[in-house]
Amino acid sequence: MSETLSMRQSTGLWRRYLELCKPKVVALILFTAVVGMLLSTPGVVPLDRFFIGGLGIALAAASGAAINHWFDQRIDAVMERTQGRPLPQGEIAPRQALAFAIGLGALSMVLLVVWVNALTAILSFFSIIGYAVVYTVYLKRRTPHNIVLGGIAGAAPPVLGWAAITGEVNVEAFLLFLIIFTWTPPHFWALAIRRRDDYARAGLPMLPVTHGIAFTKLNVLIYTLMLLAVTLLPFAVKMSGLIYLAAALVLGVGFILQAWALYRSDGDELAMKTFGYSIFYLSALFAALLLDHYMQVLLNVA
Repeated sequence: MSETLSMRQSTGLWRRYLELCKPKVVALILFTAVVGMLLSTPGVVPLDRFFIGGLGIALAAASGAAINHWFDQRIDAVMERTQGRPLPQGEIAPRQALAFAIGLGALSMVLLVVWVNALTAILSFFSIIGYAVVYTVYLKRRTPHNIVLGGIAGAAPPVLGWAAITGEVNVEAFLLFLIIFTWTPPHFWALAIRRRDDYARAGLPMLPVTHGIAFTKLNVLIYTLMLLAVTLLPFAVKMSGLIYLAAALVLGVGFILQAWALYRSDGDELAMKTFGYSIFYLSALFAALLLDHYMQVLLNVA
């Protein structure tokens, strides 16, 4: 009986450590990094760099997420959305969480330096610092523009993937970065509208708290318009073709219509619907980039 209880506790503890890594966020980061890898070359991607690079980037993202948990444990205890996290619940000691985060980060650096390249390791390291320290410790607590500036770190994964395969960063990689950078504010502000009271209770200067819901809705709409323009750049520089162009237009107009509905609505009833669409939007857009890329490869071979 005691052995069964011990096994259940061990399984539960393993899941709580996994929760420190924010697996859903890391999955989206890894997806965009993999897209960057696959788009970086018209040929076959080297499997060693593909798998080890992907693992190293994912571990770096997980490290940043765990450090974010450690820094935000007091804020998380106040906010309804985050009260159930492992540190506020006392299920993992802060010192153990920090050691876990540092261990993940160190392992990611070893993998990237030894088996991928130094550029990817350096960029991944600065991404960890940018998200876990600059955004979490400074920007998040001091300015309503936190998510705009902090989005620099969040937009890095496709650049990391590109660098992992090619050992360099070019204009095409920067365009992938620019798409995610422009996507991040309307994505996050939609959630912030819904969780405005949570952020106010925690004393965080999120845009809906400092400038109100109506102003935030307007900014969501403005950024979706900017995003549509930015997503046309890959086609403009001949990085992608008509398949991607059609997807970018359809998905972009859909995002604008969703943002317009949010802007015109009363209260926050459409905020989570907009947030959900933003996740679908980015996944579908990057999938369209991949589809277009390989269709062009096949046409060139034929």
